[in-house]
Amino acid sequence: MNPNIERLKLIFIGIFALATVGVGVWQVGWAMPAKKCAEARKWWDPSERVCATPVLISDITGRVITDQKALAEAKKALGRGDAAPANPPAK
Repeated sequence: MNPNIERLKLIFIGIFALATVGVGVWQVGWAMPAKKCAEARKWWDPSERVCATPVLISDITGRVITDQKALAEAKKALGRGDAAPANPPAK
């Protein structure tokens, strides 16, 4: 058989094998963790491959969200459900 054809065959098989391994590493290292993170309603950072928990600004500052609709929307966005506040604001 022609040695050029044999060499090209091996080159293409090598490229295919490298591409397959690359796709597998990407799938296991980035795509699957990102999907799990999204299902858990967390934030995925692809550059550092970190699944971070979102935090309400009111949790950090201690300020109370007085508008019930805004509080419900914020908790819904974080996946905390419709939990009622411990101390509802006085009117």
